[in-house]
Amino acid sequence: MPMIHLKTAASLALSMALVAILTTPAAGAETRPIKALLVAGGCCHDYAQQKDVLKLGLEARAFVQVDIVYVKDDSTRPKLPIYGNPNYAKGYDVVIHDECSADVNDPEVIQGVLQPHRDGVPGVNLHCAMHCYRFGDFGKPVIAGAPNARWYEYLGLHSSGHGAQKPIAIKFLDPANWVIKGMADWTTINEELYNNIEVAGDTTRLATGTQEGEAKAPVVVWSHLYGDKKTRVFSTTIGHNNETVSDPRYLDLVTRGLLWAVNRPDVLKN
Repeated sequence: MPMIHLKTAASLALSMALVAILTTPAAGAETRPIKALLVAGGCCHDYAQQKDVLKLGLEARAFVQVDIVYVKDDSTRPKLPIYGNPNYAKGYDVVIHDECSADVNDPEVIQGVLQPHRDGVPGVNLHCAMHCYRFGDFGKPVIAGAPNARWYEYLGLHSSGHGAQKPIAIKFLDPANWVIKGMADWTTINEELYNNIEVAGDTTRLATGTQEGEAKAPVVVWSHLYGDKKTRVFSTTIGHNNETVSDPRYLDLVTRGLLWAVNRPDVLKN
């Protein structure tokens, strides 16, 4: 009998050890933070403050390490150091485009900005990123595959401008979509509502926005799969003013979009 007890105890100990091995992360296998590169600078926005609001907001909500590339240049041709360096995203899991480079129109430069995303690095695009890298008659639909269509093909949506700043009523469209699940519709402070010239057929529309007196409800939040590698891309045209960027609802939305882009919902803190 004692031997049976000893064998039973040994067997139990071995089983418990195996369970511990299978359920405990191996050394070095703890949750690795997402490495995000935030690109900011250019015309018409308070990037000096907004870049820090975004970094702190994202890092508070998820296990994300945000590094910033920023230039204090409020022109429409900011001299961002990523230009001319198609490997600028090396070592990063995702790039957040928050630049406003409306008149950076050299096709070679644009191709360099797109290269990491063509190679599979996910992208997040905020507000004026939608009005970057444009040339030609961008106020009208562009021809698929044309040099001036490349940025819009990456985004999954073509916008060319906005009207006056007025509150935007944001309406979420698919409560089952993980990015916006549980988020309630809200109305912003005075903000810029970007138009939609074209929305790609494979773009997932997540929210629309309307302003008082306007009949149209353009898409203001969406996701998209880009290129041959089906790179995940999340975008929102909301986010002009500091008060909006610092709104917890906005930061929640951008955080969810980023985690969807990298397919890592497991690093959400809340």
